[in-house]
Amino acid sequence: MPPLPLPYTCLCSKSYLSSNSLRKLFVQCRRLMELILEEKDASDWTYRGEGAANLVLAYVGSSPAFVGKVIRLQKVPRNGANYENGHTVLSKHERLLWKDAGTMITSPTMEIAEQLYVQYVMIPLLGSDYVDAGKRVLVSREFLETAERNVLCQRPSWRVNAAKINTCIDSVLLMADHSVFPYGTLNGEPCISVEIKPKCGFLPSSRFIAEENGIKKNVTRFKMHQVLKLHHHQISQLSEYDPLDLFSRSRDGINKAIKALFATPQNNLRVFLNGSLIYGGLGGGTNGTSFIKGEEFEDYIRCFIQGEDGLRTESFMDLVAETISRLGMLDRLLEVQKLDYFDIEGAIHAYYNIISQPCMVCINFGEDEQQCRYLSLHSIPFEESVKIVKDYLIAATAKDCSLMISFRPREDKDADSSYSSVYLESTNQGFEFKAYFIDLDLKPLKKMEHYYELDRKIVNCYTHFAENMWNCENCKC
Repeated sequence: MPPLPLPYTCLCSKSYLSSNSLRKLFVQCRRLMELILEEKDASDWTYRGEGAANLVLAYVGSSPAFVGKVIRLQKVPRNGANYENGHTVLSKHERLLWKDAGTMITSPTMEIAEQLYVQYVMIPLLGSDYVDAGKRVLVSREFLETAERNVLCQRPSWRVNAAKINTCIDSVLLMADHSVFPYGTLNGEPCISVEIKPKCGFLPSSRFIAEENGIKKNVTRFKMHQVLKLHHHQISQLSEYDPLDLFSRSRDGINKAIKALFATPQNNLRVFLNGSLIYGGLGGGTNGTSFIKGEEFEDYIRCFIQGEDGLRTESFMDLVAETISRLGMLDRLLEVQKLDYFDIEGAIHAYYNIISQPCMVCINFGEDEQQCRYLSLHSIPFEESVKIVKDYLIAATAKDCSLMISFRPREDKDADSSYSSVYLESTNQGFEFKAYFIDLDLKPLKKMEHYYELDRKIVNCYTHFAENMWNCENCKC
C-alpha cells in the first residue's frame, strides 16, 4: 500500500480525532490513491451491450487511464432489491465447488468472485493470451445512477423491463476494449471487430440422456433452441447457423458458419467499426437486430476492405473465416465445453447430492425404470459429485462466451508488430489482428434446476416441431 498523504499521518497523531472522523478521512485519502468514477464521469461512457448478468459501457472520453477500456456493471432484477456489498457472496455449496480456485471463495462480493473465477479457473483452461481478467475500479453511487439513466434509451426494451444496474456496488470491472486497438482510434487508424457467440460445438453422447431425448445426440442445442425461441416470439426467423460448422476445422465449414451468422445475426454476431456497433444485435428480440442493411455495410467497410461494390462483404467474411481457421482458439474452447461429460440429465443428480436434498428428478420418475439408470449417480463419492457439477458449470461458461477478433490494415509489412497478421488474397491486403474470449461469466450453482427445465422445454418443443415437419412433408394435400 502506498504511503498515506502527509495530512493523514499528521492528523492521526492527534488524539482529539474521533474514530468516525478518522474513517471518513481514510476514505478521502483512499480516493486520492485509487481511480474512482464519479457522477461527472458518467457522460464519458456509452452503451456497448449486455448479457443476462452484466451491462457493458465503453469509454469515449480522453483520460489516458480509460482510453481503450470498457467497464462491466452488475445488473439486478428490476422486481428485486439491489444487492449491497458483502451480501452477494458465494453460497456454502458454491464454496465447496470453488475451494481450489485461489481466494475466490473468500470474495466479499460477486464482482470480485467473478473476476477471480476468470483468473483462477478460465485463464488456465483457455490461455492467458486469449483472456483478460481485468481489474476493479471504484465507482460512486451517483455515477451508477447517472449511467443507468444515460443508457436507458439505448438498451433493448425487454432487457430494461427485466433488470437494472445495481447501484449499491462500490466497484466495477475495468477491462481492455477488445473491439479496438489501444490508442488506435485516437491515431485515426480504422479498426473493424467481429464478435461471435459460438455456442456449444459438439453433440452430447452421455449415457444418462433419456431415450426419448435421443434427438439431442443428432441435432445441436443451438438449432433446437432456435425453435423454442421462435415459438416464444423471441426471434422472428430460424437461423441457418450450425455451431458444428464453426468448430469443424474445415475452411468450407467455417465459411458456411460465418455466412449463416451474417445472414441472421440475432445476438450471435456483431460487427464494430472503430468501437461502434454497425451490424448485429443488442441481445435478441423479434425486431430487426441489424443497425444497417447489407448494402450499407458495404459502404461502411469501404475504407477498410478494397474491392468492387457488392464484393467487400464477401471479402470481409473470408477474412474472418481465414483468421478463425488459423487461430486454433476454438479447439481449446471446445475442450472446455466438453467438460460437460454427463449432460444436464446426469449432472442434475450430482447437484442434488451436493445440496443434500431429495432428487426431484428421481421423485418425478417414480418407480419408472428410468430411475434405475440414475441410482448409480446417487451412490458416488461426494467429491465426485462436486467435480461433475463444477465441470458442468465451467462448460456452461464456455458454451455461452463470445470470441472477439479485431482487425486493422497493416501498412508496413516489414515493420515489427506485437500482433499476428493475416493476408486476404482476394483483395491483396494484409491485416493485423488480435483475438480474445469475452463474457466468461461465473454460472450460479442454483441455476442447475433452471438448466434442467430449460433442456426439457427445448427438447420437447423441437420434438413436436420435427414431428409436424415430418407430417407436412408426408401430407399429400
